[in-house]
Amino acid sequence: MSSVLYDAQGPRAKRRNVLYTAVFLVALAAVLWWVYKSLDDKGQLDWVLWKPFFSGTEAYSTYIWPGLQNTLKAAALSMVIALPLGAVLGIARLSDHVWVRVPVGIVVEFFRAIPVLVLMIFGLALYAQYTNVSSDDRPLYAVVTGLVLYNASVLAEIVRAGILALPKGQSEAAMAIGLRKGQVMRLILLPQSVTAMLPAIVSQLVVVVKDTALGGAVLTFPELLASANTMSGYYGANIIASLTVVAVIYVILNFSVTSFASWLEGRLRRRKKSTGAVLGVQDAAAIAGTAATGAER
Repeated sequence: MSSVLYDAQGPRAKRRNVLYTAVFLVALAAVLWWVYKSLDDKGQLDWVLWKPFFSGTEAYSTYIWPGLQNTLKAAALSMVIALPLGAVLGIARLSDHVWVRVPVGIVVEFFRAIPVLVLMIFGLALYAQYTNVSSDDRPLYAVVTGLVLYNASVLAEIVRAGILALPKGQSEAAMAIGLRKGQVMRLILLPQSVTAMLPAIVSQLVVVVKDTALGGAVLTFPELLASANTMSGYYGANIIASLTVVAVIYVILNFSVTSFASWLEGRLRRRKKSTGAVLGVQDAAAIAGTAATGAER
């Protein structure tokens, strides 16, 4: 069966695709067998190394849960600060005033170009040299600072792109009935662009959760990934088992965030669908009168 965008495969193409599929499956099976054999030869699949995660809760209560708490704390603080800051910076980049638009653009491009790990290291040095933050709290502060500066800049570009993606007729129609630019942004553009921006925003929030691991790798921040090294040393060098459990937790955590975002996006789209109601003459006159009153004000 053919369509405008797709031509039905002939017999040779079907045979070729079946051959490619078979070759890929054989190669995949060979790779999986090689991985399994390598781990088994080094004793990483012995039950004694995996037993702490399937018998008892000591590994979870002593190592994984405290690390997960620190990961969630750093990620939540970064999200709460970066989301509104990114929205403000993104809107400011659309300002008609050059003295607002240009400096904000420089700030956004500057922090967006620097690796987040470098920002974390600078933050740690800053808090150590110029503040009274205790040495125990500095890693958390540095991680949050780096994540906020980088992700707020990225979110600013997402917000700006989402607003610019809307048809110009939206703002022109709003100004035609007497709304000021601030009202147009707050009442017309932002509510419509949120739905379109939501997938990109959620992707960035997932990046925030994963980037907290950089603090554990470099700044000795006791987050989830750092707990794997501690567990490995305590339970007899079971680094593969520890990393596997931590990886599964990251997958579950990020999948929960994306699933919630998908549900929220669908709900917002359903709420924005037209009800199909037909306005009568009196309703149209009332709307016109309200718009005229707003224009006079």
